[in-house]
Amino acid sequence: MYMTSGATAIWVAIATVFVTAVMTRVVRARTKHDSVSTRAPPPVVKCGSVIGLFYTMFTKGFRAMIQHQYEKLGSVFTISFFGPKVTFLIGPEVSGHFYQGLDSEINHGRILEFTVPMFGKAVGYGVDDTTRREQYRFQFEALRPSKLKSNVALMLQEVEDYFAKWGPQGMVDLKQELSQILMLIAGRCLLGKEVREMIFGEVVTLFDELFDNSTRLTSVLFPYAPTLATYRRNRAQTKLSELFTEIVRSRKCSKRVEEDVLQSLVDSQYNNGCPTTEEVTGMVMSLIFAGKHTSTGASTWTGACLLSHARWYEAAMEEQEQIISKYGDQVDYNALQEMDILHRCVKEALRMHPSALVFLRRVQKNFVVRTKDGIEYEIPRGHTIASPVLYNNYIPYIYKDPDVFDPDRFRPGREEDKVGGKFSYTSFGGGRHACPGEAFAYMQLKAIYSCLIRNFELELVSPFPETSWQKLIPEAKGKVMVSYKRRRMPRT
Repeated sequence: MYMTSGATAIWVAIATVFVTAVMTRVVRARTKHDSVSTRAPPPVVKCGSVIGLFYTMFTKGFRAMIQHQYEKLGSVFTISFFGPKVTFLIGPEVSGHFYQGLDSEINHGRILEFTVPMFGKAVGYGVDDTTRREQYRFQFEALRPSKLKSNVALMLQEVEDYFAKWGPQGMVDLKQELSQILMLIAGRCLLGKEVREMIFGEVVTLFDELFDNSTRLTSVLFPYAPTLATYRRNRAQTKLSELFTEIVRSRKCSKRVEEDVLQSLVDSQYNNGCPTTEEVTGMVMSLIFAGKHTSTGASTWTGACLLSHARWYEAAMEEQEQIISKYGDQVDYNALQEMDILHRCVKEALRMHPSALVFLRRVQKNFVVRTKDGIEYEIPRGHTIASPVLYNNYIPYIYKDPDVFDPDRFRPGREEDKVGGKFSYTSFGGGRHACPGEAFAYMQLKAIYSCLIRNFELELVSPFPETSWQKLIPEAKGKVMVSYKRRRMPRT
């Protein structure tokens, strides 16, 4: 269920070459080398072989290209893109430092520079490493499962109200419907009561303008180029900053306290005792970007996978019947936590269709990796290292029949992701780079599909979607048409 068309290959080729060559700005003459090591560097795909590499991507796809190099060179290899070097790390055995390494040793370098004009210079990659780590702490704290309990009722209310507007039966574009409900949830739980009740329509329009004009290939590669997309992005970013700055100012002046993520960020303090100020706006925008766009993809793939596999759709329905028999119509945080089958379905959909093709980091200090065969390689400073999530999620010695949608691979007693090693499953990142919104994502997706399965008979009408790689975050290509018929599950 992965795309192998020329469009995919073109995107992979362009993104890999240009992101590494342009965004990291390798200046070889300035590179300082660490002390000489006796360990060998990884094997290198030579310039002549790169032509064959691109041919494989064009004709067979990204996974096939990685598989070909893996079979030839092993789990660690370097591709030289006419100067810049990208070292691929295949499998959990060699991925520990990628996800756990200190920022002083391994970081994004300038790969994510395009996010600075999106979210502002006061957050993320517009600030120093120490400040950025503290801001990540604020976001993790705001999205902790224990804090999210207070948001569950709001989340469920948004979901119930939205789907109550569907008729007795009909047909919808599931991707579009999910995008709208996810923004409603974000508006209430992340952005705050003021946004949801007073200026929600304006904020949604501005967010769409900001993200659509920031994730185009040209905007990612050349974030400050004088283009129409740059102008529109900057205009939306400025208006959003003004709106949220006023909301934060109003809350602080009135001493009004709300139970939402925005309030948690407003109340956060740095280790030196200083409160958050203008950076709250950027942190909220970054959470919306990460959450809404990745969750739209995750929820769409979950629906497509469920409705394409009768066994799992029926299992999810049986689970909802059990939930109803225990909780009635009063679904709450505890009920969502007990939806194990639905949870595993979401997790499996994200294994097969992760929100990122590959994660990239820049090596600031030489480090050593050891393969599962006991071979050690030293990764030199200056290399870009890549963890190909799409390929790693399909490694057959970790995941049995990896091309089969099988949520049971995550059930207790089997747990292929844990048996395979700490970083066998990285759809939400891992280690120091784990996604702070993972718990929130699972919660809102289970809230949505719990409501849909309990209240509607669903059928996937359009073919199973291919993957579109036209933007930074891959998504289901085209419309995902689903027919529905309202029903009521038996209550006991």
